[in-house]
Amino acid sequence: MATSARTKHLRALGLTDDADEATTKKAFRKLALMYHPDRNPTNVEEATERFKQINEAHTYLTSAAG
Repeated sequence: MATSARTKHLRALGLTDDADEATTKKAFRKLALMYHPDRNPTNVEEATERFKQINEAHTYLTSAAG
C-alpha cells in the first residue's frame, strides 16, 4: 500500500499520522540541531543529506499542501 506524502514527511521527522503542528515543530527543531552539518564535522555528507530531508519534510508539512 502506498503511503501519502504527508505520512512520508511525518516519518522523516519520526512522527505518527496524528502529530499536530506543535509536535511537528518541536521534532523539526530537535532533528535540525542534531543533524546540522556544522554540528557534525566528522560526518558532513550524511548530516547534510539528513538535514535536507528534515527541511523538506518541515517545509511540506507547514505549507498549505501539508
